[in-house]
Amino acid sequence: MLEQVRPRDLTQWFANATAKGAPVVLDVREPHELQLASIKPQGFALLSIPMGVVPLRLTELDPEQPIACLCHHGGRSMQVTQYLLSRGFEHVANIAGGINAWSAELDPAIPRY
Repeated sequence: MLEQVRPRDLTQWFANATAKGAPVVLDVREPHELQLASIKPQGFALLSIPMGVVPLRLTELDPEQPIACLCHHGGRSMQVTQYLLSRGFEHVANIAGGINAWSAELDPAIPRY
């Protein structure tokens, strides 16, 4: 089942999943998007792998770690979440609303684009 987690609830989601390993936010946006707006890791590792190359870089991810996928509005990250689930990753969630929601709910200093 594909889990959706709002940015404001991410800390709690990670707390419930940390027994499985260190939490990771997987940002699947393109490099030019990262230049426009980015989050800072706070209690989680941040890994940037554009959606199109996730299959090629799958070995960089640990299937035991809790991974929350992030994009602009949540569409691409939902696809990556589904892909990871289909590859045996068990502790994966989509960050609903993406970085746009992150800015609105957690950090208004992050530019919205």
